[in-house]
Amino acid sequence: MFSFLSSTRAQVSAVYSACRSQASPWPQLPTGQSLSVFGARFRHQLAPRKVKYIKRHKGVIPIPIGGSVKGTTLAYGEWGLRIKGNGVRLTAKQLQTAEEVIKRKIKQVKGSKVYLRVFPDIPVCIKGNETRMGKGKGTFEFWATRVSTGRVIFEIGGTPVREELAREALRQAGDKLPSTTEFITRTTPPRLGNKVLYPPVPTPEVTTSPEAHIEASS
Repeated sequence: MFSFLSSTRAQVSAVYSACRSQASPWPQLPTGQSLSVFGARFRHQLAPRKVKYIKRHKGVIPIPIGGSVKGTTLAYGEWGLRIKGNGVRLTAKQLQTAEEVIKRKIKQVKGSKVYLRVFPDIPVCIKGNETRMGKGKGTFEFWATRVSTGRVIFEIGGTPVREELAREALRQAGDKLPSTTEFITRTTPPRLGNKVLYPPVPTPEVTTSPEAHIEASS
């Protein structure tokens, strides 16, 4: 991860000052300047290339109460890791560490792939300890994403991978995340919050003949 360096802050401040000094209602950026959050592109593996606002509200973890089960089943691979406990905010560093654990474990299987179903696109700003109130919002610290209960985080696919190897890799990755997780397969039913939506069991239809009905009535 990286922090919002003082050089980058100075660059953004200089660009804003140059824009405000222009008389045109539509100011043009100076040559070679950009309002990107990053001083250079691809400074971190898990970071958006462009954001509309550098700072955002903290927000809350979404609670799945609307009845939608989107994102709770596998879509690309054969094995997956799903959040089983309470919703949590995952940082880019946590996701990257868990992904590296999975790749290191299954690298012996050629053609295997790891799919990341969530992406950290929420900037988190933190103010220092023992700081007086006011003076605006804190500086940018890291990227994060809000994950609700039942959301699939990782999937393993590509070349067929043995279940024992995939289960062990996803177990080690789950230990790096600050929430309880579960191992799922293609046949695992979707989850709505803490409730697993099992498919309804068909009830056999009982057909009685007219003779049996007459005997039962007599």
